[in-house]
Amino acid sequence: MTVIYFTAIGLFMLLSLLLCSVILMQESKSAGLGASFGGDTGDSVFGTSTADVLKKITAWLAIIFFGSCVLLSLWTTSMGRSKEKVAPFTMEHIEA
Repeated sequence: MTVIYFTAIGLFMLLSLLLCSVILMQESKSAGLGASFGGDTGDSVFGTSTADVLKKITAWLAIIFFGSCVLLSLWTTSMGRSKEKVAPFTMEHIEA
């Protein structure tokens, strides 16, 4: 169970890095990070509708990000509760 949990945490971290990079690629009032890749701001990988494509990708990644935040939070809480029920630690164990 913990292997799956840490794999989900790793995927969540990759998702957050991807979301950050897509946000930074979007065109801002200045040149932005998109100009760092070379080429004119009018040139783009996705064609003439780059702004629309990046906005849609950002929206979907944000929805997935917030959904995974909630799921990982609930999963972490349930794992903490199950550990409390299995082995509660009290001073009676030490004195006995």
